Amino acid sequence: MPEHDGPAYLDLPPGELAARTERARAALELCRVCPRDCDVNRLEDEVAVCKTGRYAIVSSSFPHLGEEDCLRGWRGSGTIFFSHCNLRCVFCQNHDISQAIKVRTERASPPQEIAGTMLELQALGCHNINLVTPEHVAPQVVEAVALAIEGGLRLPIVYNTSAYDSLESLALLDGIVDIYMPDFKYWTQAASRKYLAAENYPETARAAIREMHRQVGPLTLDEDGLARRGLLLRHLVMPEGLDETRAILEWTAAELGRDTYVNLMDQYRPAGRVRGTRFAEINRRLEPTELAEARVIARGVGLWRFDGRRPHSRLLRRLVG
Repeated sequence: MPEHDGPAYLDLPPGELAARTERARAALELCRVCPRDCDVNRLEDEVAVCKTGRYAIVSSSFPHLGEEDCLRGWRGSGTIFFSHCNLRCVFCQNHDISQAIKVRTERASPPQEIAGTMLELQALGCHNINLVTPEHVAPQVVEAVALAIEGGLRLPIVYNTSAYDSLESLALLDGIVDIYMPDFKYWTQAASRKYLAAENYPETARAAIREMHRQVGPLTLDEDGLARRGLLLRHLVMPEGLDETRAILEWTAAELGRDTYVNLMDQYRPAGRVRGTRFAEINRRLEPTELAEARVIARGVGLWRFDGRRPHSRLLRRLVG
């Protein structure tokens, strides 16, 4: 645990960030940054599944007021969206930036630029730096955070991930990331193969989430209700998917503990490649009864800390006034 109330990275020993940065760069040379194990030399801009070479590609950055209560607060979560992804979710609502973009049609962002974006978000008053879809650019994240810390970054780092992460990448992030926010999508290999194009997703996610929890523990909040450190688990409730939901929530309570902070997300809508008969079972919005049953399941296994979707009083004053 950190020795003080600031971000965990302030407690790293002298020289540790520089050593992590060197390890991060080396990881790109024969890339096994994520569980795809593509073995391409990204230092030479070779690309494979994630379509990302030496430098990460940022699609947008802004103070996000739509995240969990404990992240958005009243000034927003400083969100940085990375383009491309190492999964192929057929229902992805960000399909245009995660899968549809062709290689080399976007300008890459070197670590100095990403670090500058972090400092700009801090200057805007954001409560944290929220890295979205970072699984395939974990080394670039380490490079950028190290530079941002040198420039005066003092905000918690949120790692907002699909949980399709390698343990090697998570080792690079140990002591750098304050808040892990994995989305545990599917429990079975059959569903993961069909909807994510990643049959090994379930066992990979379980191992990754265990490691995240080992690093940061249960989510802790400050006196203003803002997240300071820990794990926040997301699960998108899917049409016809309550068996998957039940298995994930049972595992969460048993493996991580009943005090795990959980966001049962209800915003599924058909998107991406969900068309025609192949994915007919998820080609509809979630029924209210399905979400209600997911909540019953969660409480039934002993979970009790849920995102309430209650805007902070200071945010309400901003929106009204």
